[in-house]
This record gives sequence, C-alpha cells and structure tokens, in this order.
Amino acid sequence: MDLRIFTEPQQGASYETLLTVAKATEDLGFDAFFRSDHYLAMGSADGLPGPTDAWITLAGLARETRRIRLGTLMTAGTFRRPGILALQVAQVDQMSGGRVELGLGAGWFEEEHRAYGIPFPKERFGRLEEQLAIVTGMWGTPPGGTFDFEGTYYRLDGCPALPKPAQGKVPVLIGGHGAKRTPRLAAQYADEFNIPFASVEDSARQFGRVRAAAEEAGRKPEELVYSNALVVCVGRSDAEVARRAAAIGREVDELRANGLAGSPAEVVDKIGRYAAVGSSRIYLQILDLDDLDHLELIASQVQCRLD
Repeated sequence: MDLRIFTEPQQGASYETLLTVAKATEDLGFDAFFRSDHYLAMGSADGLPGPTDAWITLAGLARETRRIRLGTLMTAGTFRRPGILALQVAQVDQMSGGRVELGLGAGWFEEEHRAYGIPFPKERFGRLEEQLAIVTGMWGTPPGGTFDFEGTYYRLDGCPALPKPAQGKVPVLIGGHGAKRTPRLAAQYADEFNIPFASVEDSARQFGRVRAAAEEAGRKPEELVYSNALVVCVGRSDAEVARRAAAIGREVDELRANGLAGSPAEVVDKIGRYAAVGSSRIYLQILDLDDLDHLELIASQVQCRLD
C-alpha cells in the first residue's frame, strides 16, 4: 500500500509551510506530496494567510525536493485553458526530473469562482472530456509535429505541443463518485482512479464500475491504479486522537466512521479493508499542517506495518 500526503492549503497555509510538510513527506519515506487546487477556504476556516496557486506551489517544490512524486487532487478544469495546462504541467515535470502527476476534475466549488471572477459554466463535464483529450493529445504528439483539435468548447490549430514532460507521459488521475460518465472517462484517459472520502463499500462499488468501463473500452482493468483519499487522525492514545480531532474541528467518532482515525493499529486495520476491495494507494488528508509529529507517527507506526 502506497501512502501519500494530501494537503488542503486553501484552509490556511503559506508556501513555506507547504515546503516544510513536503520535505517531511520526503524525509519520512512517504511516496508523494499532493495538494488540492482551490482558492477559497471552506467551512469555518479563515484561510489565513491566504491561498496559494497549486501549480506555482508544485513548481517550487519540484526544485526543492528530490524523490517524492508531486501532484494535484484535483486540478479544476475551470481554472486553466487545457493547452496552457498541458504546457504548465510538462514544464513542472521537467523541473522535477519527471516526478509530476496530474489529477484533473471538472471543478465544483461555485463560490470560489464567484470570489475570483472565474466563469462557472454549466457544461463543465463536457469541457473536462475535451480538456483530457487535449492535454493527453499534446503530450502524445511526436516532437516536431503539431496538434490540432476541434471540439464543442475548444479548438487548437497548429499547436506545437511543447514542452514535453520529462517522463514522457505524466500520469493522469481521474476521480469521483459518478456512476456512469466518470468511470467512462477514467477508462479512456486515466492511469489512476481515485475516489475521495468514500466508505469501503462505496469504494468497492465504484472500483467495480471503473473496472467494467475499462473492459468495455478494451483496456485491462489492472492497468489502472485504484486509490482512496481519506482524512487521517492518528494518536498514541485516545487523548491524543481527541486532541488532533479537536485541532481540525472534527469529532472522533465521525472521523472513525468516515476516515482513518484512532490508534495506529486501528488505522492499519481499516487500510487493510480498503486494500481488500482493490485500493493500492491512499492519499492521507492532513488538515493540521503544523503537526509534524503526526506525520512522524504515521510513518513510524502505520506506514512501517504496510510495507
């Protein structure tokens, strides 16, 4: 089981804080550092000191880390034109020496679009499908060639499709709970399918849909990686678990039901249940970015039992 660290910087984090967490991620032996792509805090968080841009952050981290994979869960398709996104991701991949992954979604948080003057079209899923075709098409265009595309929402004429990613093709993540269109898109474009904040039972159901869609598309279902994203709250004692839950404004019982919470042994056991339904990678949503002891505990008491 691969464990990856997943952060939500819109809730309040500077680049320096994210750099500290990314370096801890690397030093403690985790597989990757991922971040959300949002510009507005959610819930009761004040968002201070203000938002950071996902791909600017990852560009910086690409130069200041050496081993860990870097990526987004998920880049909002509404934030960037697909041709420019393909260029940006390829450039950051070059800056990292080939360690970048792209999670791409349709975009869903309407309030942040209003706050920053970003259009929030109704046909976001149709746009996402064309965006995936453009991004992967540009990366797959042979050097010296050009990429053309004419769809309902986007048109590219004579695009040089440069630069190219250092790793050839950047792994693409697609995720969500949708029963029909999401599995179809994953089967067509994804290297990894991720389901966020889902129970073991719902994960099994959605993984099954994606596997069926892959077979229908002529792909072997095992070609895809199947993963979960879950909030994590681990403690050496009940008091420590409660303290960490309170620090992120959550209840312990709710976290145990909907995430990975409790003692290291409890968390290892629940991860095993996700593994049993096909998950081979978990993105651990870390909401208190100042609690580096939490990361150390997970590395020493959870990750070591999964190797």
